[in-house]
Amino acid sequence: MTQPIITSLLDNDLYKFTMLQAMLHQFPQTHGVYRFRCRNYKETAYPLADIKPALEQQLDYLCDLSFTQDELDYLSSLRFIRSDFVDYLELFKLKRRHIKVSIDHKNRLSIDIEGPMIQAMFFEVFVLAIVNELYYQRLSTTAVLEEGEQRLQQKVDLIQDYALKQQRGMPEFIVADFGTRRRFSKAWHSHVVETLHKAAPSVLRGTSNVYLAKKLKITPIGTMAHEFMQAFQALDVRLRDSQKAALEAWVHEYRGDLGIALTDVVGMDAFLRDFDLYFAKLFDGLRHDSGDPYVWGDKAIAHYQKLKIDPKTKILTFSDGLSLEKAWQLHDYFKGRIQTSFGIGTNLTNDMGLTQLNIVLKLVECNGQPVAKLSDSPGKTMIHNDTYLAYLRQVFDIDQTEDE
Repeated sequence: MTQPIITSLLDNDLYKFTMLQAMLHQFPQTHGVYRFRCRNYKETAYPLADIKPALEQQLDYLCDLSFTQDELDYLSSLRFIRSDFVDYLELFKLKRRHIKVSIDHKNRLSIDIEGPMIQAMFFEVFVLAIVNELYYQRLSTTAVLEEGEQRLQQKVDLIQDYALKQQRGMPEFIVADFGTRRRFSKAWHSHVVETLHKAAPSVLRGTSNVYLAKKLKITPIGTMAHEFMQAFQALDVRLRDSQKAALEAWVHEYRGDLGIALTDVVGMDAFLRDFDLYFAKLFDGLRHDSGDPYVWGDKAIAHYQKLKIDPKTKILTFSDGLSLEKAWQLHDYFKGRIQTSFGIGTNLTNDMGLTQLNIVLKLVECNGQPVAKLSDSPGKTMIHNDTYLAYLRQVFDIDQTEDE
């Protein structure tokens, strides 16, 4: 009998907890539909459809889990987690009926999640981590693990070098692990984060994974994801006001905590049109997740300057396809102009010399209406309704310039 991959409901990204709390308090009846996609399925070593039986079993295991008292106590220690939310989590279990796995007509793995968002939204990271681990189990060999260890040691050398440079007067270089959803395995993920944190605790300061943050006694990192902003496209506000409504709801929930806003749900330019002086003062900074990071950062700085806000009092968090080297280059480019931090995912937790799966599980409908993300990067837009996509572009005055 196979062993469960996910053995704790804390083995999830922090922003799943923070978004879940906000939805529970403000929009508990919201209904969501999520769809799985492998963006590079033609590059896989074997069809993902092959893992379907094992995935079904792992989902059964997942839906048997509940939070332990020790885990609830840890969540209670985070000042932005409210006591009534912890009470809700004490009773929480994922419901198996909300997730269905199938094989489509092209023999591709299909995963559909549908149900109340206070249930459905909590599946995503677990499911992606399970799919990744099941896929790589067949490809894992001694040679692969040796290659991964060699690459990890190169990262240790790099991060220690950056720590030394930081000690010589460079501005703070802050890195967090964002690699849960695309990790090679749970065990490898833990090994990588523990190794890098021990090598340079002044640089690798946190992780998005709440279980590892608790285990390693480091900072859990995360605010919001695209699904939170997208949901407001179908909630009780004008579409044009959806971003402002989402930001307002976040401020209402966290009142100064978790102050990093995500900018690329309908593109950076459309975001900045809504990110006025009120929000620019309330939020600590912005998160980059698509498009050219240098152009994006320069736009953010110019926007703060236009609003007569000193950019040096704000922070830009970069989290799109980074490596340590790319993060350092961005840090060097923006130093002295604005604070920076970096979330690195796949390149930390799945750098084994194998082709990396590019898998996502995205919100595509909310309350019976289509929702979409208009990414700043080609190929990242995910939508199942072309009419709605055209309408969204029109409402936010966005040209169709990317390859969808």
